[in-house]
Amino acid sequence: MAPSARRGGSEPYQEKSAADLEAVFDVPVRISVVLGRTKMPVSNLLKMDVGTVIELNRQVGEAVEIYVNERLVARGEIVLVEGRLGVTMTEVIKAA
Repeated sequence: MAPSARRGGSEPYQEKSAADLEAVFDVPVRISVVLGRTKMPVSNLLKMDVGTVIELNRQVGEAVEIYVNERLVARGEIVLVEGRLGVTMTEVIKAA
C-alpha cells in the first residue's frame, strides 16, 4: 500500500514512530537466549548429577539465538558485565 493510500478511514496514512508505541511500552514480554541444543535418552538424563557436562550443538564463540515470546528476533554474543552474563545483539532477524 502506498504511503498516500487511505486505510479504511478518512485519515491519510502517516509514518509511525517509537512514540506511537507508547501504549505498549509496559507490556511484559518473555525473552529467552538459547545457548544450544542436544538430544539424549531419558536414561542418560536420569544419570546426571551436579557437575555433569552436557555437550551442545554449538561451539564457543558461535552466535546465540534471542527469542521474544518464543519468536526468533535476533542473534547475539554472550558478554560479561560486572560479573553477570548478558547478551549483545549482533544481528536482528527481519520478520518474514
